[in-house]
Amino acid sequence: MSSNDIQKIHSVFSNIVTEQAADGVWTGKINIAPTTNIPVIFLNDNAGSTDRKIALMRWGLIPSWSKEIGKFATFNARAEGLDEKPAYKNAWKANRRCLIPADSFFEWRKSDKQPFAIGLGNKGPMAFAGLWDIWTPQGQPPLYSCTVITTEANALMSGIHPRMPVILDEEHWPAWLGEVPTTQNELKALMTPFPAERMTAWPVSKDVGNVRNQGAELTDEIAVSTPISLF
Repeated sequence: MSSNDIQKIHSVFSNIVTEQAADGVWTGKINIAPTTNIPVIFLNDNAGSTDRKIALMRWGLIPSWSKEIGKFATFNARAEGLDEKPAYKNAWKANRRCLIPADSFFEWRKSDKQPFAIGLGNKGPMAFAGLWDIWTPQGQPPLYSCTVITTEANALMSGIHPRMPVILDEEHWPAWLGEVPTTQNELKALMTPFPAERMTAWPVSKDVGNVRNQGAELTDEIAVSTPISLF
């Protein structure tokens, strides 16, 4: 996954109250690995406010009731039955839904381990649907964490991987964040595959497999012997 710098996130998602995490200001990264702190947009509900807020959260949700970090593989959460799964149901019931901004994401084709970058057709920023939670270890400050919600692959992604992130159109951001009244069924209806015709995918270097690699060239298209079958 790759994500924009903080100034661009502000301009795209608007009306955001900046909140900095302890490890500093986000500067944007091309290659992001689970357990990294990433920018997350969620609703600032203090004193009834409906302002959007941005904070850095650990990618890999730690349920509020957990006794330790790393007990669960919670980087991605399957949309199916999300509200009933122990790791996520408390965050779901507490309306802790969020948007996770990204320029693109990487996925590996299982047949030959070839990585692909996947993004919107216009290569613009997009918003993944996510959940967040607060974990408070004894004697330590609270730790904010999040997960990316996934759904079944669309026609584009199915040639690479059977799952994909839930990508939300801007018109659905207010409902997902809780800025407008929305039913549970309406929220669940948003967790569906994004239209394949509005996305694009291209092969990239296997250097993306090492998170220490962060150069912009990681998203450059390369030539491969077996291109993806788009539709």
